[in-house]
Amino acid sequence: MSTHVVIGRGGTATATALSLAEAGDRVRMVSRSGLGPTHPDVELIALDALDTTALTEIATGAGTVFNLAMPAYHTWPHTVPPLFGSILSATETVGADLVMLGNLYGYGPVDGVVSERTPLAATGSKGAVRARMWADALAAHEAGRLRVTELRAGQFLGAGAISIFSLLVQSAVLANTPARVPQELDLAHSFTAIGDAAAALVTLARDDRSWGRAWHAPVITTTVREAANRLAALADAATPELAVLTDAEITELAEEDPFWAELFETRHMSHREFIVDDSAIRSTFGRTASTLDEVLAEVVTADAAARVTIPDAG
Repeated sequence: MSTHVVIGRGGTATATALSLAEAGDRVRMVSRSGLGPTHPDVELIALDALDTTALTEIATGAGTVFNLAMPAYHTWPHTVPPLFGSILSATETVGADLVMLGNLYGYGPVDGVVSERTPLAATGSKGAVRARMWADALAAHEAGRLRVTELRAGQFLGAGAISIFSLLVQSAVLANTPARVPQELDLAHSFTAIGDAAAALVTLARDDRSWGRAWHAPVITTTVREAANRLAALADAATPELAVLTDAEITELAEEDPFWAELFETRHMSHREFIVDDSAIRSTFGRTASTLDEVLAEVVTADAAARVTIPDAG
C-alpha cells in the first residue's frame, strides 16, 4: 500500500484523493481548512502548505506529492511562488515525486492549436508566474533533485468543478435563469472534466514515461452554448438564455470584486477559438476524454442529489 500527499481541496483534488484511495493507497489530503472527502484511507489534515517544516513532516514516507493547490485567482503573482516553492522544497527533502496540476495560461496568446511544444510565452502576470513555477520545478528535475511532471488542464467541467462555466452558466441553466458570461458563446473551446484530470494525474504518477515534461489533460472541445444546451436537455430545463458580458460590464463588476479584472489577461482564451491538442496523453497512456454528455449527466445527478431534502422526523 503506497502513501501519497494531495495538497488542495478543490474538485480535482477530491477526485484524485478518492481515486488513489479506492485503488488501495493511503492519502494524506492537506488544505488550510482540513476539509475533504470521507474515506477510511483519506486522512484530512488542516495545514497551510506555506509551512515547509510542517509540510515536510506530513510528506515523510510519501511516494508522491500532488500539488493541486490553488490560491485566490487575483493573488497568483504574489501567493503562488512562495506556496509552490514550499511544496517543491518539502517534496525534494523527503525524496518523493512531484505531480503538478497546471493550466494553459503560460502559453499566452497562440495562433492555432496549443500543444505541449508551444512556447511558454505569456506576458500576463498569472500566465507568467505559472510558467515560472514549471520552469523552477523542471530545473530541479534536471538537476536530479527529484522527479516532476505537470498536467495542464483546460477550463473545468463536471460535478464539483469551479470555473466560469460552472459558476455562471451551469448554475443558471439548472435554476432556469438567464446567464451573462465573460466568454464568447459560439467559439470552439477546449474544456477538461475534473474526473478526467484526476485520472490523468494518477496515471502520470504511476508511469515512468511521464517524468520531466508537461502533458495536456484530455479535453472536450465544444462551445459554451452547446455545453449549456446539452446540460439543459439532460436536466429537462428550458433552453438557456445566454448573453456575453461587455468589457464595460466586467470593469464595473471589478469595482466590487477583483476577480473580474483578472479576466482581461485571458481574453485570448475566452474571445477567440481556443483549441488544445491532447494527443500526447492519449497516444502514450491511453487516457481519453469523457464525452460531454457523460460529464454533464454527472452534474445533473449531483444537482438532484443536493436538492433532496430529508423529511422532518417529527
